[in-house]
Amino acid sequence: MPATLEELLGLIEPAPPSPSVFLDHPSMTHGDSELPQDDQTLANISRILMEEDIVDKFLYQYSDHLKLQQAEQPFAQILSGAATTSSNAQESSAPDTLALTVLPSKGNNMDDKVCRFFSREVQDPTFYLNGSCVVEPNNMVFPGEGSTSMDMLSSLAFLKGMEEANMFLPTDNAVVDGRGRKNKFSMSGEMEADLGRRSKQIVVLVHTDTDEEAIALEKLDRLILNGYDKYLNNMQEVVRVTLDKENKAAQLSIYRRGRRGIRQLAVTDLETLLIHCAEAVASNDRRGARELLHRIKWHSSPAGDARQRLAHYFSQGLEGRLAGTGSQLYGALMGKRISVVELIKGYHLYMAACCSLKVSLLFSNKTIYTSVAGRRKLHIVHYGINTGFQWPELLRWLADREGGPPEVRITGINNPQPGLHPAEQIEEAGRRLSNCARQFGVPFKFRAIASKPEAVRAEDLQIDPDEVLVVNSVFFFRILMDESVTFDKVSPRDMVLQTIRKMKPAVFIQSVVNGAYSAAFFMTRFREALYYFTALFDVMETTIPRHNEKRLLVERDILARSAMNMIACEGADRVERPQNYREWQSRNQRAGLRQLPLDPDIVLMLKDIVMNEYHKHFTVNEDHRWLLHGWKGKVLCAHATWAADDASGSELA
Repeated sequence: MPATLEELLGLIEPAPPSPSVFLDHPSMTHGDSELPQDDQTLANISRILMEEDIVDKFLYQYSDHLKLQQAEQPFAQILSGAATTSSNAQESSAPDTLALTVLPSKGNNMDDKVCRFFSREVQDPTFYLNGSCVVEPNNMVFPGEGSTSMDMLSSLAFLKGMEEANMFLPTDNAVVDGRGRKNKFSMSGEMEADLGRRSKQIVVLVHTDTDEEAIALEKLDRLILNGYDKYLNNMQEVVRVTLDKENKAAQLSIYRRGRRGIRQLAVTDLETLLIHCAEAVASNDRRGARELLHRIKWHSSPAGDARQRLAHYFSQGLEGRLAGTGSQLYGALMGKRISVVELIKGYHLYMAACCSLKVSLLFSNKTIYTSVAGRRKLHIVHYGINTGFQWPELLRWLADREGGPPEVRITGINNPQPGLHPAEQIEEAGRRLSNCARQFGVPFKFRAIASKPEAVRAEDLQIDPDEVLVVNSVFFFRILMDESVTFDKVSPRDMVLQTIRKMKPAVFIQSVVNGAYSAAFFMTRFREALYYFTALFDVMETTIPRHNEKRLLVERDILARSAMNMIACEGADRVERPQNYREWQSRNQRAGLRQLPLDPDIVLMLKDIVMNEYHKHFTVNEDHRWLLHGWKGKVLCAHATWAADDASGSELA
């Protein structure tokens, strides 16, 4: 006996199989079967599915059922007007009949959607279900387009599944995108308009980001034109007020709790743990190193106090060295591009908190201003130019000079950046400086050279004898390779110094990082770096509030990069190779350079600035014609002026 409609839809259990269902196969009863009942059912289903003409047999069996045809007739008349005429009406009647046969009962919202689907009321190539799902035409089969009844059954099953899945979706029919926003869909014709509006909104957002960057750059230009001093003074005042509030809040909290209420926390000696971990890494004791790294990470944090922040970044370097991925770690840090605006903001905060950079820039600019007195042309060769924010202040001074400004030419030299535009950053600095010079009324020319410094020759710089030639380097020579890498060749440091001597500049201004963490042995290097960066992080802890966002940028993108490169990398991948100022003094003299005496007026000016504007623990001293700048007795950097030994003379000699 043929199965009923309810059996087909799975609403009731089907009757036992009979010969009329399995057609050509012999009947099997439960009594004479050698297999269990479940196995018989699976075997029968397998035989049915293996038959290639099962669809035709299925349609042949049920298309002649009188009661089924009578039930189909009213629905066929309703859909006959909307259905597309076919060249062969007899072939298309079976799919339409089957579609009507398996329609759900009325009262369900799905009925209308399925009716519209099979009656081809949905002519759009994309079919939307309940505003929450998009059914692509490649995934659905429309009637009358060469589809079979089994295809339609699959499509209908898909639609029923989507109806059930919609029950678990949010009631507002919203989808959260990558930005955390909700995108709503509608079933009406407003769908395309809504999509269009959101597309326009995305474009607006992109333009908004670009506009914000342009506004920030415009503010940066105005800052350059108006001068840094006022901005730095305001920032220093904000830092002082914030630090005072934090200190008062901490003291008030301790006073309220009382001495007995203070929790006694065990202080972890992170410095000792770092040294022991470095020793384990150096001896390839992986198990011991991992255990120590776990302890260090537990007690460190990039948002904690100075020693916790230092331990956080040093542990990352040790972990990269232990895993052998130090080069990839440093490459990822360097590959993270920082916008010029964010970099300038970070430098401004660093200059407001730590006087090292401001002392070096003032020392350089005042020396150049003195050397060009009474001359009409100035040529500055800047090794390690980045954003060029050092020079607007000098251009302003020269514009206000008695007798008018000189003609200024700057040649910026820096290592090429990876990518298609190796000189992009240098050229951007040149455009900004050209704009500043035009605003100040200073004749100005700029040339960008993206090359390794040791590859630049004196002949490449187009030196004019009528110009006052000044060579400037602010903390850049620390990343030049030394003899430990090129032991069979001339050191790149010596090559650059010999090129400077051949230029015969009026003055060579050199600012160096006074660090001894370039030794060949790892543990010696690690201890020196730990000692040096402890002082730097202590400066940040003492002078900048702990919750300042720009402080995190300075520590992560300026200080931590150098430390992690020194710890995690070896060979040519280790670019951080500073030396102390006495070692640079010997190297410069061997290269044929003669050290010039310090200008006493410049030294006095810098001492007054550090004493009056910065923390009392900063110091400025002199030693062997070097201007030393330090923190709590630790010399952080040193500055000196040089000239070629065979030079005919120097304005500062």
